[in-house]
Formats: sequence, structure tokens, C-alpha cells
Amino acid sequence: MKKRLKSRFLFSDRWLDRQSIVRNMEAFQDLIVIVLCLGLFAVMLIQLWGIAIAITQPLDYKHVTAKILFVLILVELFRLLMVYLQEHSISVGVAVEVTIVSLLREVVVHGALEIYWVNTLAICGLLFVLGGLLVVCAKTPHMDCMSHNTNFCPVVYRGGKERQNELELQYSRQCDENQPLG
Repeated sequence: MKKRLKSRFLFSDRWLDRQSIVRNMEAFQDLIVIVLCLGLFAVMLIQLWGIAIAITQPLDYKHVTAKILFVLILVELFRLLMVYLQEHSISVGVAVEVTIVSLLREVVVHGALEIYWVNTLAICGLLFVLGGLLVVCAKTPHMDCMSHNTNFCPVVYRGGKERQNELELQYSRQCDENQPLG
């Protein structure tokens, strides 16, 4: 008795080919991300125009600072979408950076003295957790590298378990040396 291929539905000679459906859905998803990128870029340009107008008028530092921080958040979101388009996975490190900048923007916009103490404690706790997550992301090799053994990966697994551990330690030391001091 002949088994059907796992990559196909029951009707293998028809248009219900699983691989083509997945390929088409990925292309459609990429199109959605490209449209989001273009929209983010347009919003960034509008915000930059608003900053230019705000600087020419009597300066409201809180308003201008909020606009600048908002543009930085949009840049980070744009970067997150670019990473997604390249790797088809969300970069946790970039997402954490966006969240940290967004939290700090809210503190700057509302003022640290105007926020209730409970909210301040919650923001501090969240920043502490996000900072820890950012450190863990920086110290962990990229998951795609470990699973796909790509050429772009700084850690290449060839050989036995001892060689793998040696390469991981080399990569960890190299990352520690490349970190800015202070």
C-alpha cells in the first residue's frame, strides 16, 4: 500500500498543495509587512515635519522631546520590521529595545514627578525585567544560528560536543570583548 506524502493534502494533483499554499501565504505576509514599513516611513516623515514646525514656533521642550522620542520609537519599529523581512522571525532584542524606549518616552512626556508612586514602581519593575531580558538576549547566540547552521552565524557547529562548547565559549568571549566599556 502506497503512503501519501506528508507535504500534500489528499488531492496531490490539484491546487491543494501545502507547500505552494505556505509559500503564497508567506509572500502575502511579506507584502503586509512591506506596506507597514511604508506606512511607518510616511508617519516618520510627518513627525519630522511636525518637529521642524515646532522648532520654528515658541519652544515647548516637553512637546518637542516627545515628538523626537516618538520618531525614535518609529525608527526602532521600522528596524524590527526590517529584521522580520530578512529573517522571518521577530528579534526579541529589538522588541525589548522598542518597549524600553516607549516606557521612557511616557516618563519624559508625563514627567516623573506627575506619575503616581505605584505607577513609578510598576515602570521601574518593568524596566528591570526588560533590562534583564535585554542582557539575556545579548549573551545568547541567535536561535536561527543554532538551528540552521548558516554562513551568517558567528558560531558554526562542526565536530563533536567538545568542539561545540569551545566555539560557544570563543563566541561568548568575543562578544564580551566587543561590548563598550562603562
